[in-house]
Amino acid sequence: MGTFIAGLVVFLGIHSLAIVAPGLRDRLAARLGEGPWKGLYALVSIAGFWLIISGWSEARAASDVLWLAPTWTKHLSATLLLPVFPLLLAAYLPGRIAAAARHPMLLATILWAAAHLITTLYTAKLILFGAFLVWAVADWASQAHRRPRAIPRLPASGVNDVVVVVAGLALYAGFAFWAHAAWIGVAPFGR
Repeated sequence: MGTFIAGLVVFLGIHSLAIVAPGLRDRLAARLGEGPWKGLYALVSIAGFWLIISGWSEARAASDVLWLAPTWTKHLSATLLLPVFPLLLAAYLPGRIAAAARHPMLLATILWAAAHLITTLYTAKLILFGAFLVWAVADWASQAHRRPRAIPRLPASGVNDVVVVVAGLALYAGFAFWAHAAWIGVAPFGR
């Protein structure tokens, strides 16, 4: 489980820099230059993500079941996950959905983590989704005390909302009915 935990620390650690030390983040970006800083940030993020993925099987195998959820929680989880992909897309395709969500990527992360925590729970799953949920809530709360950073995105448009919903729901369907089982090893709707 050590590789898995190390991955979470690295991945969420670099993503927490703006939360816990926004001045340090800004100084590093100024010293290195915005492009090299983003490159370093991406490399550290990818390394952390790779460690999470590499350690996941071992962590899952070493986990104890903490809670056997009733069947209805799968349906609730599937419903909570419906807006996740549209919200992720809305972060880069601004329109009314992005404006209403205020922080669409963080809201997507909160829903994704919460949806996974209400189904059958084992130790590694609690650590993974609990860590992401705590991080996303902390990042959301810290937004009130930080100046917003520019995110590269298309101009705001009502067409973006249509694209966000249609493409997001298509991604949801593809992930729920194929990719989740193929990549994660768990078929959300059984097979």
